[in-house]
Amino acid sequence: MGYNLRMAFRLTPHERGFYPLFTRAAENIVRAADDLALLVAAAPEDRPPLATRVKDAENAGDEVTHEILVKLNQTFVTPFDREDIYRLTSSLDDVVDFMEEAADRIVLYRLEELPPGMRTQVDVLRRAAAATAEAMPRLATMAELREYWVHVNSLEDEGDVAYRALLADLLAPPEGAPALDVLTILKLKEVVEVLEEAADAFEHVANTVESIAVKES
Repeated sequence: MGYNLRMAFRLTPHERGFYPLFTRAAENIVRAADDLALLVAAAPEDRPPLATRVKDAENAGDEVTHEILVKLNQTFVTPFDREDIYRLTSSLDDVVDFMEEAADRIVLYRLEELPPGMRTQVDVLRRAAAATAEAMPRLATMAELREYWVHVNSLEDEGDVAYRALLADLLAPPEGAPALDVLTILKLKEVVEVLEEAADAFEHVANTVESIAVKES
């Protein structure tokens, strides 16, 4: 009986409007990552407008998240499991939230020179964002997705290496490095940790896509 019911649902046309929304969310993340990269490379006085642009992207992401959840509540037959739609939506939203938090703290804490490793972290986020935006349209066919989640998991590993190196340099500066006061070290450490959370959130997106693809195969 359970099998027949599942087949019946598969024969029922499902709402395909989720796919463009996932794509919009991912493309918005690309914009946020690009602006965050500009921010960490900018002089301190040029950062506030860029932080505002990242905040605008975060607000746009919230709007897409709301649209997806409204559609989810109004749709009887979804393209894949409701729980997976919610997990994917939440993970995409987390990514841009963490990037906005990092941008906000850099400006709020009035940080001056940022460590080079922070640019490496943000470069990892940019590449993960581009890969995610490229993958989201393929959810409609579930085609060629394995390369995506393998790539993002690899990028998360790369980001983790940069994160650990940054922490090491902040907490035990190499010989000859400029001395930083304790408060600045703590502020930089917070930003570095938030950027690592953004990389983890990208991995959660990729893992959710993998779970969806396995279930639908």
